[in-house]
Amino acid sequence: MTTFAPPVFADDPLTAINGLSSFIFSAIKAIGMILLGFGIVQIGLSLKSHDAQQRANGFLTFFGGIVIAFAKDILDLIIA
Repeated sequence: MTTFAPPVFADDPLTAINGLSSFIFSAIKAIGMILLGFGIVQIGLSLKSHDAQQRANGFLTFFGGIVIAFAKDILDLIIA
C-alpha cells in the first residue's frame, strides 16, 4: 500500500519568498566573507614579498568582499 504525504504549503506566499530572499542574501554574505579573508591573505603575502601588484589586487579583493558581504545592508540604506 502506498501512502502519499500531503504537500506542505506556507500560509502566505510572501513567507516563502522572504525565506528564499533571506537564504540568497546569506549565501552572498558568505561569499563576501570568503573574499574578505582571501583579500587579507593576499595583502599579507604581498607585504612579505614586497609585490605591489599583489598588494593592489589584495586591496581590491578586500574592498570588493566588503561590498559583497554588506550588500543587503547597503541596499536597505539606499531603499530606505
